[in-house]
Amino acid sequence: MLSVLRNRTYRHLFTAQVIALAGTGLATVALALLAYDIAGDSVSAVLGTALAIKMVAYVAIAPVAAAFVDRIPRRALLVSMDLVRGGVSLVLPFVTEVWQIYLLIFLLQSASAVFTPTFQATIPEVLPDEGDYTRALSMSRLAYDLESLFSPVLAAALLAFVSYNWLFAGTGVALMASAALVVSAVLPEPRPIERTGNSYAKAAFGTRLFWATPRLRALLALDLVVAAAGAIVFINTVVLVRDHFHRPVTAVSLALGAYGAGSILAALVLPPLLRHFTDRTVMITAAFALPTTLTAVVPIVATPPSVWSWPALLAAWAAIGAGCSAVLTPAGRVIRRSTGDANLPSAFAAQFSLSHGCWLLTYPLAGWLATESGLPITAMVLGVITLIAAVAAAALWPVRDPAQLEHIHPDLPRDHPHLANAHPCPGGWRHDHRYVIDQHHHHWPQRSPIGMVGSGRR
Repeated sequence: MLSVLRNRTYRHLFTAQVIALAGTGLATVALALLAYDIAGDSVSAVLGTALAIKMVAYVAIAPVAAAFVDRIPRRALLVSMDLVRGGVSLVLPFVTEVWQIYLLIFLLQSASAVFTPTFQATIPEVLPDEGDYTRALSMSRLAYDLESLFSPVLAAALLAFVSYNWLFAGTGVALMASAALVVSAVLPEPRPIERTGNSYAKAAFGTRLFWATPRLRALLALDLVVAAAGAIVFINTVVLVRDHFHRPVTAVSLALGAYGAGSILAALVLPPLLRHFTDRTVMITAAFALPTTLTAVVPIVATPPSVWSWPALLAAWAAIGAGCSAVLTPAGRVIRRSTGDANLPSAFAAQFSLSHGCWLLTYPLAGWLATESGLPITAMVLGVITLIAAVAAAALWPVRDPAQLEHIHPDLPRDHPHLANAHPCPGGWRHDHRYVIDQHHHHWPQRSPIGMVGSGRR
């Protein structure tokens, strides 16, 4: 897996990602402490609103930014977003009102909503080999998981010597260092996008790409699987550990660490696994394992704590982490396969926005159900959602899903460059190639009764 670090550009980008993640992890801890100082007893409501603002920024900003990302050099865009995030982090210690937290969080997460999809779209261009790209995806998953494990530990160690305001300073320094590493990397220039229409049409292209491509519609259903399964971990772990198991606060970190450990293990085994099995096989199998795990959680949280129930919860959290990682890690490969190079930023922006839309639904649902109906009902409802979404993904993603598809263009003139290798047939011009939705292919081809497929503008 580490062989991809021989590529200098990727090595610099990956290091920048790791440093930025460590910095934002410190900011997460510091923000909770800042909110507590300002809001007191209302801290949960403040943090909940801040999380909602984060998700709204992700859902709304990423597609809009994708409409303009091809006009700005990648390096300049990534560096400027790092500088914005670093600047906001340095301002946060000086806020005195709750509304100021909300405003700065919106600015911070809006910059992340531009940075992250652009960064994701750059990696497949830096690493065009599929094997290298797969290893890079696993490395990225490991970076996220290790950050979730070690950032709280690092923050706790620093808080023994400094106040939490200095954690914001550490975030700012980390993001400045990330920007410097991006500056030192030679990145590909944006490719021209041959799309017509106004800015709204360009912003909506990524979403239309997802709706028009069967495997990407399935990926959206898989995002809902992950969001429903992950919500019970991120929203309800504290309640489970403190109120159900009556364990100390350190056990919260242990439970979340079990989730992270499962995710890391899955990320480590995925590269060799994906050499022998298709993305669909791995992702759909993992998706169906998640509702099974949530079903097993129900008796754990419905019965009084026993000798076996705490280890069983840790095992369940590790299984959920592994399942979510097995679904999420290959997603970049699926997106890369489903769009042209010029449209990668729009595709990753749409994935970023739509997937966080799923979290925006499941986060409050997990919290509301736990409060109103209890943890067993929460696990059951989220389990049903994961099962329905997994079934939908399996139905939407064809078992036979070749990259090249034969199709007919009924509307292009014979001298059009796209028809260089096409030949005439009833209804237009027929040829086959790697099929993606773009300016020449507006719909996914459908098989006719005689086995042909049609495409083009309709």
